[in-house]
Amino acid sequence: MKIFTSAQIHELDHYTIEHEPIRSIDLMERAAKALTRSIVDLWTKSTPVIVFAGPGNNGGDALAVARMLADQGYPTSVYLFNISGKLSEDCAVNRQRAMDCRKIKEFQEVTDEFDPPQLTAGMLVVDGLFGSGLNKPLAGGFASLVKYINQSPAEIVSIDMPSGLMSEDNTYNVRANIIKADVTLTLQQKKLSFLFPENQPFIGKLKILDIRLSEEGIKKIEANYTLLEETDIRRRMLSRNEFAHKGNMGKALIIAGSYGMAGAAVLATKACLRSGVGMAIVHTPKLNNDILQISVPEAVLQLDHDEHHFTETVDTEDIDAVCIGPGIRQQESSAIALISQVRRAQCPIVLDADAINILASHRAWIQQLPKNVIMTPHPKEFDRLNGSPCSDSYERLSKARNLAEQLQAYIILKGHYSALCLPNGHVTFNSTGNAGMATAGSGDVLSGIITGLLARGYKHADACMVGMYLHGLAGDLAVKDIGMECLVASDLVKYLPKAFQRIND
Repeated sequence: MKIFTSAQIHELDHYTIEHEPIRSIDLMERAAKALTRSIVDLWTKSTPVIVFAGPGNNGGDALAVARMLADQGYPTSVYLFNISGKLSEDCAVNRQRAMDCRKIKEFQEVTDEFDPPQLTAGMLVVDGLFGSGLNKPLAGGFASLVKYINQSPAEIVSIDMPSGLMSEDNTYNVRANIIKADVTLTLQQKKLSFLFPENQPFIGKLKILDIRLSEEGIKKIEANYTLLEETDIRRRMLSRNEFAHKGNMGKALIIAGSYGMAGAAVLATKACLRSGVGMAIVHTPKLNNDILQISVPEAVLQLDHDEHHFTETVDTEDIDAVCIGPGIRQQESSAIALISQVRRAQCPIVLDADAINILASHRAWIQQLPKNVIMTPHPKEFDRLNGSPCSDSYERLSKARNLAEQLQAYIILKGHYSALCLPNGHVTFNSTGNAGMATAGSGDVLSGIITGLLARGYKHADACMVGMYLHGLAGDLAVKDIGMECLVASDLVKYLPKAFQRIND
């Protein structure tokens, strides 16, 4: 699924109007009907409705919704803000329609001073002040109105976007001047800013409404951002030959664990094996021997000469993919072994956890990474790699995207919507997963899955996408049985077979 910028959404609207063909005011009416249906589904007719409409097309949507709610018996009051004396063409049409609607309880057009209505518990505020076209923080009277609405006990439903929130970059936004919606009814598709955790308090419960924008237009408009869907994964899955044997199903090497961190090696190796690889070799310090032999009997164990840490490189001539980093810690001897291993490896490489932290403290080594390396940092790990903290998720995504292009690498920023930054500048977000996966070891499982897929023969991009999706899907399937509070990383490995079955069915 493509994720369009606000400019591209505007372009898609125009494409639909031109090629359906449909008048813009009729497209607005279509959107308003979908919005009204959703509001009617969530609130009863006894709910007093206060509609705040801005001067643009978002305000036009709100005015049309007010008229439709009033027609259905909702006690509806409307406040249209026309401070500059200039409304969009369709907003002006809906202003007249609202004024002509006798069922609207009160209609007030605000051109100067505004005495806001009392907002009480049991009321519904329909926020139609500003939509996806907003490109600067709210200030002045609109900022004051937003604060007034947020401080009230009334419930808030936002049309398309919570007013004050911008579609993409909110790095320099004033967060106190953004509507905190209980429900956001967004049109056609998720907006990029909806995928960032710091914006969740403003969005509330999100519902996407299909207003039938042109499918042809959606296909034609190029998007730099996409959201993975199950169909994307199904067509990337590799089939298993009936005459397959372990020798042609790939050999993976997992360099993981230190003394006291054997669990990271166990989780990554188990996940790798569950991803269909023919053979998994795990390289780990001597003192992890008994734990690995008992926990993962299917793996081939290769012990480092050091008892506590990873300190020596491994021959990868017959290895199809290697994962380095889970639980190895950051001893200088491990750092030297890491860069030596990266330099000599001739197969696809996945760098996770402490491998990324080591690179962050040896920044000159970053430029020595081979093309197509895969890195899987969580936000703090990426900030260390970047060299300075990022102020928000958009800035972090932008820097990760630039780094992926610069290094010709694949960078997965882990989170609720994990973001895969590809070497060509494209970003693909994962759509599976849940808050129960916020648990130690979850990242080790992801790196193991991706490594197993690479060894199986998946291309780098496909291994990342399929790996992210299956990792999150395993979490979603696990939560259905055991709930979010009790989920641990080993449950992800346990439910990985069910995730594969779901995709392969």
